[in-house]
Amino acid sequence: MAKIKVTKTRSAIKRPKNQKLTLEAMGLRKIGQSNEFEVSDSLLGMINKVKHLVSVQEIN
Repeated sequence: MAKIKVTKTRSAIKRPKNQKLTLEAMGLRKIGQSNEFEVSDSLLGMINKVKHLVSVQEIN
């Protein structure tokens, strides 16, 4: 499976609650914090919901 690294790049202040909860579910609380994940359909859906707040890099 492929792995990706997700980094929070923008604040969640004044964002809808579902976006805040999605970031917290991915373990991203502070700006600049990163987490590595195995690629799955549910994860890609979460990333799509907060794509304007995070950056995504593929890890080889």
